[in-house]
Parts: sequence; C-alpha cells; structure tokens
Amino acid sequence: MGEKAVVPKFSEVLKMKGTIARFEEVLGSRTASFIASLLTIWTEDKKLQECDVKTILSAAKQAAILNLPIMKQLGYAYVIPYKDWKTGMNIATFQIGYKGLLQLAMRSGVFKNLNTVEIYEGELKSRNRITGEIELEENGVTTGKVIGYAAYMELTNGFKKTYYMTREEVEAHAQKYSQSYAYDLKNNKKTSVWSTNFNAMATKTVMKLLLSKYAPTSIEMQGKDLVSAMQADQAAITTEGEYVYVDNGGEMKPSRDNFNEFAPETIDAETGEVKQEEIEVPFD
Repeated sequence: MGEKAVVPKFSEVLKMKGTIARFEEVLGSRTASFIASLLTIWTEDKKLQECDVKTILSAAKQAAILNLPIMKQLGYAYVIPYKDWKTGMNIATFQIGYKGLLQLAMRSGVFKNLNTVEIYEGELKSRNRITGEIELEENGVTTGKVIGYAAYMELTNGFKKTYYMTREEVEAHAQKYSQSYAYDLKNNKKTSVWSTNFNAMATKTVMKLLLSKYAPTSIEMQGKDLVSAMQADQAAITTEGEYVYVDNGGEMKPSRDNFNEFAPETIDAETGEVKQEEIEVPFD
C-alpha cells in the first residue's frame, strides 16, 4: 500500500464515474457534450485552472440544471474564476449571461416580450420618472457614446414595464456590488468581467433589476428556473444549496462538507487505488 495519494488532473476528474453520474442526473444523454465544453473552457482559462475543482463543478452543475450551455462565445452561462480577497482562495462561480436570462424568461411562458438596449447620446427624447417609460428620438443618435441602458418587458396578461439606468447609475452599481471591478478601477487593472465587457454586464444588470422589481409573483411558480438563476448569479454554490457571493462582499467560509458532492477521489500513486476520503480540501 502506497503512503502518498495524488489529486488527479481535471481531465481525469471529469472521467470519473461519480462526476459523470452527478451530471447525468440533470443532463441525461447531453452529459458527454456538456463535460467536453467544461473541459474546453477550463483548458482555455488559466485563472480557472487555479480554482478549486469542486467549485468549478458546482458552478457548472448549476448551468446544467438550468439547461444552459457554458461556452463563453454563446453568452448563455459562464463559469467565472474569482479570488476571495478575504481568504485568498481561488474559486469558481456560476454566472448567467444576458441571453441566458432571455432564454429562461421565455421558457416560463409569462413573458410576451423581453429586451434590453443601449441608449446612445442624442437618442433619448424623454423619460417619465413615474411610469418608467422612455421615448427615443428617431435617427437621433449623434455619437457612438452609450449614455444609458433600458430594459423592457411585456407579459402575456398585457402588463408592460420599462426600466432605465444612466451609464453613471450602472457604473455606481458595479462599483458597489463588485469588489473585483472596484479593485480594477483603483489599480488600473482588467481582472473583472465588468472591466472587460462593461456593456454586456450593464445590459444584464438592467434586465435583472427590471425582473426583480416588477416581474409578477406568479413567476415564482411558472418561472422558477429564472428565479433560481438570478439567485445563483455570481455565486459559489455549496452542496447545501447556499449561495456565497464572493465578488459582492459575501464571506467565503465553507466547511469540508460544503462542497463534497464533487470531491474528486484521490488515487494512490503506487497502487492506483481510489481513496475519496483522503482528499485534501483547502477550506478549513
């Protein structure tokens, strides 16, 4: 019997029966293609490679539960690496994209129309602060400068609502709720998704705020996946179903058991014997 156990490579973890079984629970025959996508995004992202494997798999499973693809270029859902500034840990979080929100909203059957647009300088004619409605000047765009973002929803029962935020309001929101973005601005860095793709994050944020403020309570039943996605967005997800919003200032103090659903088995270096109970979990 060998004395030392080694943690397998990520590609080997994805081939393990336990890992496959957990994804098959929600994906069925789509498991192989989803796991292949997960390996691809892990291979292409050096920062993701530094994250604890169990948090990567937990984030990916959330996307699987919602039946959303995780390839970055598709824009539905992402597995995003973050550094928890309080603990120094590198963890992965689930993040839904703008297109993912649209997909889940339309699946619910509650929405007739849902859209978000960028508003350019010279385009905004008026804004009603009471109703939220905005009026755009046809062919009024004077520059390519984005001055705001508007989200609009129309429900199947006829209810309509528009939600508008200036770029400055979105900027303040991002600085308040994203530690990584605030860090970037302070240190002239580009480590946050807000820094590298501000418009995409802004359009998603305006849509999320519209839905959270004005979507009807019936969506809790008809659109439970949409509600779940908004709750899980930008969170590290424990096996107890807890959402830990690391980038938003939530403290990350998981126990050994929190993430053990995906604790990959260790392999004895000499015998090849699988030993899950000996894995080192760097969360204590």
